[in-house]
Amino acid sequence: MNSLRLYAQYVSIHIKSALQYKVSFFLTVIGQFFISFSVFLGIYFMFQRFPSVKGYTYEEVILCFGIMLLEFSIAEMVVRGFDQFSSMVKMGEFDRVLVRPRSSVLQVLGSKFELSRLGKILQGVVVFVYAIRAADVSWNGWKIATVIFMIVGGVSLFSGLFMIYAALCFFTLEGLEFMNVFTDGGREFGRYPIGIYGKRILQFCTFVVPYALVQFYPAMYVMGREDGIGYVFLPLLACLFLLPCYVLWRVGVRHYQSSGS
Repeated sequence: MNSLRLYAQYVSIHIKSALQYKVSFFLTVIGQFFISFSVFLGIYFMFQRFPSVKGYTYEEVILCFGIMLLEFSIAEMVVRGFDQFSSMVKMGEFDRVLVRPRSSVLQVLGSKFELSRLGKILQGVVVFVYAIRAADVSWNGWKIATVIFMIVGGVSLFSGLFMIYAALCFFTLEGLEFMNVFTDGGREFGRYPIGIYGKRILQFCTFVVPYALVQFYPAMYVMGREDGIGYVFLPLLACLFLLPCYVLWRVGVRHYQSSGS
């Protein structure tokens, strides 16, 4: 509970800081909304020319796009400290983190909270709600639970990827750009149902980096393409991805020898 209260204080400080310049903040949020909205327009105009993609309709595609954007945007807002961790290492600020009597993960999480990502989150919510209405989903308690678990699992997945990005900074000082293939690239990759990319890619996205567990399989259940109670809980398996990510983080912390700044 003490850790939660401390994190809440960190978030409160970042929110107050962001709202000191309200006009700038709201313009940034609007800009974030329209940047991601351009991707939605690209999908819309493509379906004006083609009726389906690998058998998936427009409504099914934007449902997958909306949930993936929502998951990524929440993670990007909450764990932004890991995404910008390389600067903390280079400036020697992580040395101070280590001498404080609190978890290093908690302190890095609290070092940055990107409230302006509300624009992307809002866009994800709007697209997802529109897709749900357009696809005429027949709702029940299990499908509502599935959507909640998709968000929880997706945020955990992307948070883990950002943690890997940060952990690698212990060995390289600079963040490795190839990790953007899995973070920003994963968001772009998920604008379509992952099943369209072929069997091998689907296997990779199921057992290695489990994007399919938080997008493809549960979305197929929500849209009525698949049946079975197991699909409801599949997104929660993606939370297990955090375990190896945290282990890598701990290995990095043990090998940290300061940047010399």
